[in-house]
Amino acid sequence: MTAGRSLWCSRAALGLALVGTLALSGCASNDATATATGTTATASSSGSGSGMKEPDVNGDGKVVVGVLSPGDINDHGYYQGFVDSADAYAKEKGWTIIKRGSVPASDALTAARALCRQHVDMVALAASELSAAIPASEEPVCAKTAWYVPSSANIDQTPRILLSSDNPNQSMLVAGYAAGLKMKAAGYTKAGFVTGIKADFSVLGAKAFLAGIREVVPKATLVSTYTGDFDDSAKAKEAMQAQISQGAKVIYPYLGGATDAATRVANAAGVLTLTPGTDRCDSTSPKFDISVIFNPGDYFRAALEEFAKDNLKMGTSRVWQLGVDPYPTVKICKGQGNEDQQLVTFIKKIGSKEIIPEDEVKRLG
Repeated sequence: MTAGRSLWCSRAALGLALVGTLALSGCASNDATATATGTTATASSSGSGSGMKEPDVNGDGKVVVGVLSPGDINDHGYYQGFVDSADAYAKEKGWTIIKRGSVPASDALTAARALCRQHVDMVALAASELSAAIPASEEPVCAKTAWYVPSSANIDQTPRILLSSDNPNQSMLVAGYAAGLKMKAAGYTKAGFVTGIKADFSVLGAKAFLAGIREVVPKATLVSTYTGDFDDSAKAKEAMQAQISQGAKVIYPYLGGATDAATRVANAAGVLTLTPGTDRCDSTSPKFDISVIFNPGDYFRAALEEFAKDNLKMGTSRVWQLGVDPYPTVKICKGQGNEDQQLVTFIKKIGSKEIIPEDEVKRLG
């Protein structure tokens, strides 16, 4: 399973898809490695909810975070992005990161126990595919360990883990709203959506995107193409070209590994595009017009920041709210006129629950 496909499947379990590849650099072994060795002060309060003091949970005078990934942590994509977030923050704080990539689901429990024996203060799973590791959180070997787990529908909340998730409807509705602002300014009324398999989550994703567009352009139409593969560049380019031929002026390549290839086709035709998950407003090849940001690596870094403050509470679910938290969010790369302010206002309305994304989607029928 590729990084893009795995990421898609993880968020699909929550109801919609989440796919995106990160153009990130770095080098790490897929075997257990350690970086940024050092110490840090223990936070003053006990926010874990279990009597553990974060971030030095085991009280040995240093902070060690262990990361287990089901995929290649040198993939320049999702899995590396998750690890890079931990590495960057660890260097700032003087923490140690122990990381292991390409962990089979069948080895997850053993791998987690091995991390705990290395006296880590936190075990972080990069994706829900490794949920078989969670029982170790209740075992004596991991008694003095906090746990960060990306949430999905098949993972139960337990007292010793933090579940992390978001609401994909929020990101998709705002992505559509941002696209609608650009469409209105240019006089466009037709948009496109190119994705992989046709399933409930991808169909609903397209509907949320259209609902957002119609907040600004009420008579807008959307053509959706399901290529059957999130990473097949040839199929994605063919779909993109077909939608351009049909008159789509803004197309969302809601893909994995095929994102850049599809976007280059759009760039050549002067069609506006959006990113599926990461901030790539600085990218020039390909070029994106709107960044739709819901990268799990960003969520993980934000969780580590709370961990440093002793505010990461085990036994709870952390749902990242658009308009409340730093992520997820959406930004227009080069906003014109008052587009940026309109987008900010719309996002705030979702954060305050003045706008409920699910209600907006239902109006489409």
